[in-house]
Amino acid sequence: MDTPQPAPVSFDAEGGEALLRTPNSVYALRIGTDGSPRHGYWGTPLDLAEILESRSSAENSFEGSDPTPDELAIETGSRFGVAGLRVRFADGVRGAQWRFAGAEVEGGVLRLRMVDRVYPLALELVYRVRPDSDVIERWVEVSHTGGADEPAIVVERCDSGAWTLPKRSDYRLSHLVGGWAAETQVQRDRLAVAETVLTSRRGLTSHQANPWLALDAGDATEDSGEVWSAALAWSGSWRIAVNRDPGGQVTFSGGFGHEALSFRLTPGERMRTPVFAGLYSPDGFGGASRAWHEYIRTHVLPHPEEDRPVLYNSWEATGFDVDEAGQLELARLAAQSGVELFVLDDGWFGARRDDRAGLGDWTPRAEAFPRGLRPLADEVHRLGMRFGLWVEPEMVNPDSDLYRAHPEWVVHAPTRKATELRNQQMLNVGRPDVAEWMHATLDRLVRENAVDFLKWDANRMVTEAAWPGHPDPDRLWIDHVRNVYEIIDRLRADHPGLRIEGCCGGGGRVDLGMLARVDQVWTSDNTDATDRIGIQAGFGQVYPAAAMVAWVTDSPNPLTSREVPLRFRFHVAMAGALGIGGKLTEWSEKELAEAAELVAEYKEIRPLVQRGIAYRLQGPDAMSGVHYAAPDDSEHVILVWRPTIRFGHWPPPTRLMGLREDATYQEASSGATYSGRLLRERGLELGLPAGDYASRLIRLRRVDGVESR
Repeated sequence: MDTPQPAPVSFDAEGGEALLRTPNSVYALRIGTDGSPRHGYWGTPLDLAEILESRSSAENSFEGSDPTPDELAIETGSRFGVAGLRVRFADGVRGAQWRFAGAEVEGGVLRLRMVDRVYPLALELVYRVRPDSDVIERWVEVSHTGGADEPAIVVERCDSGAWTLPKRSDYRLSHLVGGWAAETQVQRDRLAVAETVLTSRRGLTSHQANPWLALDAGDATEDSGEVWSAALAWSGSWRIAVNRDPGGQVTFSGGFGHEALSFRLTPGERMRTPVFAGLYSPDGFGGASRAWHEYIRTHVLPHPEEDRPVLYNSWEATGFDVDEAGQLELARLAAQSGVELFVLDDGWFGARRDDRAGLGDWTPRAEAFPRGLRPLADEVHRLGMRFGLWVEPEMVNPDSDLYRAHPEWVVHAPTRKATELRNQQMLNVGRPDVAEWMHATLDRLVRENAVDFLKWDANRMVTEAAWPGHPDPDRLWIDHVRNVYEIIDRLRADHPGLRIEGCCGGGGRVDLGMLARVDQVWTSDNTDATDRIGIQAGFGQVYPAAAMVAWVTDSPNPLTSREVPLRFRFHVAMAGALGIGGKLTEWSEKELAEAAELVAEYKEIRPLVQRGIAYRLQGPDAMSGVHYAAPDDSEHVILVWRPTIRFGHWPPPTRLMGLREDATYQEASSGATYSGRLLRERGLELGLPAGDYASRLIRLRRVDGVESR
């Protein structure tokens, strides 16, 4: 008889204790004596009795009678750290004081209800676990419960939750940093005994930072050690504050918005924060990444079961110099190379001959497309490809018909000189009239031109943020993002076959909130294969390969001028959702033939790359790679790259941790067979060719019963 499994979520009303169970972790909390939810435990599975027994009862008169960290810190009581909820009432009083109002458990969801003891403020802390994931989703719902004549409550900060780690002798912080064309660089530093703030104040997720972090005791490796990590599902400004106190306690609290922003909660209004998801992994940074990948593929991405198509994008080939004849020539060459999706990039609309004009006027440029876009779309479809189009609907050039008709639609402060970035301004999509115009415009564009795919770009950050005439102008930072989400959701509902790529000057808007609405994201405007290795490795710390668009472009690279062999460029791009962005009209017959062969090879391994289990590989002398394993262990693909080599330094065999020790595997190219134990413990000789820019694609299949060597 099967042993009954404990419920994923339980709440003991008598003791005020809650327990959340995932396949490989347990999360515990309790209701404190002051009515506030307090943290209990987060880590490897223990039962409630063990957790209660290990609880510290130390008190300190300078810290109060209950020094246990909050699940969402408030400003009252003896709390002196980061407040995840900051409120101000009409009489000037600050901070909530809770009375616990009950809990509700439904399936994998726990809701803890609190009400303020005096003021009409209610809060729900919400937790959700899923039976197939160790990720715990958290968010907050805050409400004004007063009558219509009650004054508004000012909310100066409302995080989605706070996370607390077990005490360890030391801690290390991992996060992603960068800039335009240098996104998602992994940074690992000893966590300071201080408050460390990760943030974007740009109105977008940003190239400079990403709302993901990981913490470990300084001893985790790629393959072993405890790692606690979290990711925020929000595509606007955000803040995560990490606090390590002198006693060794580490907590972090995060949510939407940055400092100095506030919004007014009016009577009857309820505000829900974005999800802040947390994950405990006992299997090192690699184990944490694989858990995030599976969660995002299963519970975040639309259509995770679909193969992301091999695409061609016209930008690096033509820039703004686009016309029907030139695009048709590129489309025919792309089709011959095995491309499945042809994307017409910038320059096709309005008066768009450069970046100084035309944004906002989403009709085909007559001199470039005198018959409109439909003939191009029809020919692309006849060639067996889908048709895609680049748009940047949140932006406008002052030199455009839209701006001349509606200058009030831009984000602006009338008494401030407006900053122009990239010769453009940002539309205030928080305005209902702007949001309705945007949806109608994109809906028409998709319907009239048989568009299968939109590349949705956003090349400007927020400056001089204001909303003239609005009673709560800081809502701009929230309502803009939420209306963008709603427009994408409506377009997808109206056009079920439409697929969307998120872009923001490259990787400036990569987060769980955007990935819940787009099928893939443009990783970086930097297509240099050598630079992309590091960018893609950082991206893969949390986001899966299926969402990571990677192009093969020209050599010398248009951004870095680096000259790299075509095969190396392909092997780097084949680690994600493959695309081509070069000037195909200038490629030789030999290059076009080689490209077609490599595209065909990618299509064979695509299911493994996009839905397989990823193991990062790292060797000496800049050798790195990724190993994709089929969930059933039947097939394996290894992509390895070595940009440079030092004389006399040949890489040792590479250990493949994603194999079973008791299985036997055969290499496709040589027919050689190996035991899984040998490949895990000793490793596989990579056989990289001599010289710089060496790369290989190695395929293994499981062949149990074949004698191994």
